[in-house]
Amino acid sequence: MKPKIINDPVFGFISIPNDFVYELIQHPYMQRLNRIRQLGLAAFVYPGAQHTRFHHSIGAMFLMNEALKTLREKGQEITDEEYNGALAAILMHDMGHGPFSHVLESTLLSQIHHETISLLLMQQINEIWNGALQTAIDIFTDKYPKRFLHQLVSGQLDMDRLDYLRRDSFFTGVSEGNIGSARIIKMLDVKDDRLVVESKGIYSIENFLMSRRLMYWQVYLHKTAVAAEKMMINTLRRAKEISIRGKKLFASPALSYFLQQELDMDNFTHYGDALHNFIDLDDNDIWTSLKVWAEHEDKVLSSLSTGMINRKLFKIEISDQQFPVEKYDNKLKQYCSEFHLNTHEASYFISSDKLVTNMYTEQDDSIDIIYKNGIVKDISQASDMLNIELLKKKVIKYYFAYLNL
Repeated sequence: MKPKIINDPVFGFISIPNDFVYELIQHPYMQRLNRIRQLGLAAFVYPGAQHTRFHHSIGAMFLMNEALKTLREKGQEITDEEYNGALAAILMHDMGHGPFSHVLESTLLSQIHHETISLLLMQQINEIWNGALQTAIDIFTDKYPKRFLHQLVSGQLDMDRLDYLRRDSFFTGVSEGNIGSARIIKMLDVKDDRLVVESKGIYSIENFLMSRRLMYWQVYLHKTAVAAEKMMINTLRRAKEISIRGKKLFASPALSYFLQQELDMDNFTHYGDALHNFIDLDDNDIWTSLKVWAEHEDKVLSSLSTGMINRKLFKIEISDQQFPVEKYDNKLKQYCSEFHLNTHEASYFISSDKLVTNMYTEQDDSIDIIYKNGIVKDISQASDMLNIELLKKKVIKYYFAYLNL
């Protein structure tokens, strides 16, 4: 094929390796990711965070290509079919994301995760393409015999993480996430069908783990971004409640489909409508509706929608301790009095729960360091500087978000 190049602000010029990958990039399911922001509502905090899921998928594909080339150079046998399969798997890994990342999983869907929808979309394309994506699907679902290929797609050092930390750092301006992805990839190897990192790359791994922890609290769980997400969740929950009651709300056909009914996994696996409508959803459906809902007669929906449009977000407090019930009750009374609402309606102006992070879990997938003598150690034993116990510790913080009068 004629060489095709994408100019990426993070990695420079990215070459599309072959026609198979190009056709996949061109697929409407992939192009839809151009209309979904990578960081959801974080742009309320970091205005530069306008990059998309498509940007991220292309970057992850580039890193996968670099990793596969490195492993081939070190003598690992990777066939062309496996090479294409791994590239396709990482390209499609986020295909099942809805608008604003995990917001839909908490509102319009019954806890159906984006990975599940990604797999359904892969299977649908695979059927149309006469099985051309089967290797990619097997790698994605960890059913392929060479397990290290799955680790490159989903693991402690997968290409997904190596891209999003660099990319999110670049677009938010938070320099702590600027990891040495190129060096980490050059240090990769395989032993006993598991990814390992050469011992001279240990400092890059330490930096990677610390950067990930810092990015979580500075970007992904920044309190204002959390407040915006919880406000968006409550807005969509209210819109759904109104719709299910039989009141027609302005929305695109795809968004209306999800607002007007409760859906579960059966709707996605046994019927075409849920999946068809899902792939028609992107950020634009939500923003367009919010602009119209801001004028709606329902005081709860209009107040929340106006707040989202004009960045009048929930005020949020973060604590190491649970907030007292009295705090919640007092706010409810305040809203009931101010807006003439009942307690159920007023509850949409409050969101209170916990935030949990766990940066490193050996049980899920360890980071293994290999020494020149062939000995392999987990990073927790290999590092003499990193406090792995701190990284492994589950951090729980409590938040109380509420409409600020």
